[in-house]
This record gives sequence, C-alpha cells and structure tokens, in this order.
Amino acid sequence: MRYLALGDSYTIGEGVPQEDSFPYQVVRILNEKGESFEPPQIVAVTGWTTDELKAGIEAAPPQGPFDFVTLLIGVNNQYRGRSLENYRTEFAGLLHVAIRFAQNEHSRVVVLSIPDWGVTPFAEGRDRVQIAEQIDHFNRAAREICTEKAVDFVEITCSTRENGSKDDYLVADGLHPSGKEYAIWAQKVAHIFLDRIERI
Repeated sequence: MRYLALGDSYTIGEGVPQEDSFPYQVVRILNEKGESFEPPQIVAVTGWTTDELKAGIEAAPPQGPFDFVTLLIGVNNQYRGRSLENYRTEFAGLLHVAIRFAQNEHSRVVVLSIPDWGVTPFAEGRDRVQIAEQIDHFNRAAREICTEKAVDFVEITCSTRENGSKDDYLVADGLHPSGKEYAIWAQKVAHIFLDRIERI
C-alpha cells in the first residue's frame, strides 16, 4: 500500500532521523501489524505555508495512486501572521487536493491539528497566550472543513502543549518535536488507517 504525507517541518521530522518522523513511524506500525506499506512519499519543506505547499505539489506532482494521505499544514501561516480567512480558503483547497490523491476516498485522508510551538523554549519572550489562541482558531477552521468533507481530524495539539517544554520530547533546536512526540501522533494515524483497511 502507498501513503502520501503532505505538510511542513512537522511532516519531514525536522531534526530527527528520517525513521523517527511521524509518517515513517506510521508505516512501521502498520507493517508490524502485518500490513504491507511502501516507505511514505513525503511532500513537505520546513517553513512551508499553505500556498507554498500547493506550489510544491504543482511543481512536482506526487505520482499516485495512493491508498492513504495525511495533511498537516498551517503553523507557518500563523507564525508569519497570515489571516484566518486566508488559511481557511487555502486549507480547503489543499484538502481537496489530498482527497484527489486518495482516489477521491474521503475516508482515506487524515488531517492532523497544528502543534502549539508557543509552549517550547524557542518561544521564550513571545506572547504564548496569543500564539495558543491563534492556533486554536486555525485548528477550529480546519476541523470544521474536515467535518464538512467527512475527513478524519486528529487532535495532537494537546499533546504538544503537554510535552512541548520537556527536553526529551524536543530536538536540539528547542522547537521541533522528537521521535518520542511523533510516536504519539503516529499511533493515532495508524489506528485510523488500520480501521479503514479492515473495512476494505
């Protein structure tokens, strides 16, 4: 089976070995459960916003078909001060693209919520409350769009808020998650994929 992961630094796994990124951990879990998945195909670059992800997909379109697709995007929209309205519009467009890559099977697309980087050491001196509020607004918009499209929305923001100040859940930059945090996300995504496989 083939899995496409779309996103930014959180999808690449900035600062961790490739096998510790959440898409690779998802595949490892599934294969350990007896499934047969190729290594994930990843379209993501650290720092990408919604429009940059769209441009990246258009510049080098992933070669499907894919059995599953994940989408995690938006933290850089928030970081750069882009509007909620802009995010809502561009996220909806990207979700449409993700569904198309999943052979138009809405149930085979999973969206992950935006992590809260405001709790990390990197955010020292910034307005952590404002960051959290903005991320909540972005996540609420994404969840609403996913609900409309019957796409699973996986909540991982709370986990990042709980663990984002712990050294062993972060890499050396004090911002990005370690493989230990990605393992939490991977378990949630793999659980949904397994459920969908059982229904095939």
